[in-house]
Amino acid sequence: MKSFVTGLAAAAALTLAAVAPVAAQQNSRIIVVSHGQANDPFWSVVKNGVAAGGQDMKVQVDYRAPETFDMVAMAQLIDAAVNQKPAGLIVSIPDASALGPSIQKAVAAGIPVISMNSGSDVSKKLGALLHVGQDEVEAGRIAGAKLKEMGGKVGLCVNQEVGNVSLDLRCKGFTEGFGGKVTVLPVSNDPADIRAKVKAAVASDASVDTILALGAGTAGEPSVAAVKEAGKTGAIRVATFDMSAGFLKSVAAGEAVFAIDQQQYLQGYLPVVFLANYAKYGLMPGGDVASGPNLITKEKAGQVVELSAKGIR
Repeated sequence: MKSFVTGLAAAAALTLAAVAPVAAQQNSRIIVVSHGQANDPFWSVVKNGVAAGGQDMKVQVDYRAPETFDMVAMAQLIDAAVNQKPAGLIVSIPDASALGPSIQKAVAAGIPVISMNSGSDVSKKLGALLHVGQDEVEAGRIAGAKLKEMGGKVGLCVNQEVGNVSLDLRCKGFTEGFGGKVTVLPVSNDPADIRAKVKAAVASDASVDTILALGAGTAGEPSVAAVKEAGKTGAIRVATFDMSAGFLKSVAAGEAVFAIDQQQYLQGYLPVVFLANYAKYGLMPGGDVASGPNLITKEKAGQVVELSAKGIR
C-alpha cells in the first residue's frame, strides 16, 4: 500500500486520494462519455459542470463524445474507457439497446457507473449506481399541460435528434399532457435546416398554434425565428426543452412562452462529486437525483439570461 500511495503522490495527473474503492483501479481519473454533439450549446454547459466538479473535488476528469449522434461510435468510446480502468464512469444513455452491453461491461469490470441526462428508465437495469437527470416523459407532460392551459390545440414537436430515445419520450409526454393533435417534426441538428422545416410546417398547416422544440440552442431559437418570419409571433406559442441565452431573451420579449430547465450543469457536476466521494469515503446517494424539470417563464427568464450566457444555466 505504501508504494501505491507513493506512486499516486508522484503522479501529477492523478489527483484523487488513494482509498479502498479506487485501489483496484489502475488510475484514479473519472471518464465521462456523452452523446452530445459539439455544435449543441446544451452540452457545453454539461461539460462546464464536469470541469467544475473535477476542479472542486481535485479529480482528473476526461470528457469524451462522438462528433455526431452516433451510437456505434459512442459504444466504442465507452469500451475504450472501460479498458483504461478508470475510478468511475459517467455516461448518458440515449439508446439502451446500443449502449447497454458496453455499460454492462464497465459494471462487470467493477467500475462504478453513474448515468446522467438520458436513460433514467434503464439506468438501474444496466447496473448504474444512480441517475442524475429528469424524467423525460413527465417533463413532456408538464410542458404539454402548460401549453394546453395557454390555449394550445394543434402542436408540433420538433425533434433534432431522431433515434434518441429520450427525445422520443419528450414528444410522448408532450402528446399526453397536451391532449390535442401533435405532429412530430423530424429535423437535423442544423439550425438553418430546422428554421426552414418549421417555417414550411406552419405554412402548410394554418391550424398549428403550438411548437415544442426539444433543444433550445439547436431547435428552439430556429423555431422562434421561423415563426417570426411566418408573421405568426404571438399566434403560435413556442416553448423548448433546455435553455440558451438567445431563447431566454425571446421568452423575456414575449416571442416564446417558456423553457424547460433540467439544470444540465448539475448533470455534469454532481456525478463527478458523487464518484469522487464514493472513491474517497464509499459514500453514494440512495437514489436517483432529479435535476429538473423547472419551467422558466417570462417572469423568470431575465434572471437567468446572464448565467446561461456564462454556460451555467
